[in-house]
Amino acid sequence: AILPEYAIYTVPAMDDRFVDNAEPLDGPSISKLAKLSSDLNIAIVCGINESTDERRIYNTLVGIDDGEVRAIYRKVHLYDAFGYCESDRVVAAEPNNGSLLEVDGFKVGMQTCYDLRFPEVTRALIDSGANIIALPAEWIPGPLKEYHWNTLIRARAIENTVFVLAADQCAPTGVGNSAIIDPMGITLASVGETSGIAVAEICNQRLKEVRR
Repeated sequence: AILPEYAIYTVPAMDDRFVDNAEPLDGPSISKLAKLSSDLNIAIVCGINESTDERRIYNTLVGIDDGEVRAIYRKVHLYDAFGYCESDRVVAAEPNNGSLLEVDGFKVGMQTCYDLRFPEVTRALIDSGANIIALPAEWIPGPLKEYHWNTLIRARAIENTVFVLAADQCAPTGVGNSAIIDPMGITLASVGETSGIAVAEICNQRLKEVRR
């Protein structure tokens, strides 16, 4: 189950509320998700506002399986564009800081929102062994932004021959269009501009066929 970027707390404007509502990785939200992972026997990737020792946060993805945090990724490319300044309140992490989440024989690489515009981020995950990309996002609305989103999630799937699980916030904070894309760029499931749940089967044989 892939949840969006800032799934624990978000508002349309980047302000101090992002910091005020931040939690540590052993805080109540991740603890609740870890319990759900165990109770439902599912892996979960979730975006969280992670507290730091200063008056800023990490924009963090947490990969949970078997009721435990198994992988962490902190956003590298912060969104400073169109009047939105994420770096005012978020610490940019070092490139390639994340670890892979292993689920049922697949290796899941995690990246966040604006990282999508930088092809090297995805390629580094593929080179480290990922065959699924989990992409939580809060793709800020704007001119043609949903077009860019839909184009780029397919591009990353096609150029890396990889499954992309793209979970975006819907309005008013994001453009929606969450989708599951296969290694040929085909949409296996999506929820359009609204909130919802998209479900698809990830097939290792399909991955092998496309890569061959």
